[in-house]
Amino acid sequence: MTRVRVLETTVYRALSRSGLSDVDYALNPYIGCWHSCTYCYARLYVRNSAISKNWGSVILVKKNIVETLSREVKHLRPGVVGVGTITDAYQPLEAIYSLTRGSIDVLLKEGFRVSIQTKNPLILRDLDLLEEYRDKVDVGLTITTFNSRIAEFIEPRAPPPKARASALYKVSERGIKTWIFYGPIIPSLNDNDSTVDEIIELAKNTGSEILIDRLRVKNFMYKHSHPLHKLISSTRNYEWGNFLSKVLNKCLEAGVKCMEAFTKTKSQRALEEFT
Repeated sequence: MTRVRVLETTVYRALSRSGLSDVDYALNPYIGCWHSCTYCYARLYVRNSAISKNWGSVILVKKNIVETLSREVKHLRPGVVGVGTITDAYQPLEAIYSLTRGSIDVLLKEGFRVSIQTKNPLILRDLDLLEEYRDKVDVGLTITTFNSRIAEFIEPRAPPPKARASALYKVSERGIKTWIFYGPIIPSLNDNDSTVDEIIELAKNTGSEILIDRLRVKNFMYKHSHPLHKLISSTRNYEWGNFLSKVLNKCLEAGVKCMEAFTKTKSQRALEEFT
């Protein structure tokens, strides 16, 4: 079993300005992510080299973030807070530290809206809080594939896709707005019709929207040791527009709201501020 080195630190601010058009602030209680997804490029925007060079095996915990946030929100205009914008805020360490729950509690009580994206069913622990403030909350579950073999290849330590789908159902049943993050789309791995149809069916059954995201190829993926190395060349001539149109048309036929992700960002540089 892979061991994780946990580092604890104190922070002087909890929120940073977001670079996303529909999110005002970003909140990340942890830096570094246990899930170790092969396609994740968040490591490129982490200043701490111990974390970025050992992605998935070193995680930083902002142990005083709830207390810092409690002071900070008194001086900020309420807005939408993206939770887990650079690393999953519900990764396993959250079961120990409960920093995400504590932070969300503070934000909702102070009139902020909260938008959460995660791969982890641990979010179900906080259904009581999310349901109480459901008019100020939305929850997105990342589901790249329903094929367990592929999921283990590209998301080696993330919870199984079926567990995420089950969590989506349970969140939706509480009257909380839900969405599916379908991405990144990796040619020949998760862009087949059966995957698209399953994603759309899940969205329809849970009343969720779908955000579709393309694979963003980064330099570290070209290394021969990288799991996706052999597939990267196929992305150069990939007809993303054709795939996107196909999915959008299928969504239209099914009556599901569907859109491309990250099409209206203010600035990619804001990712650096999330850490």
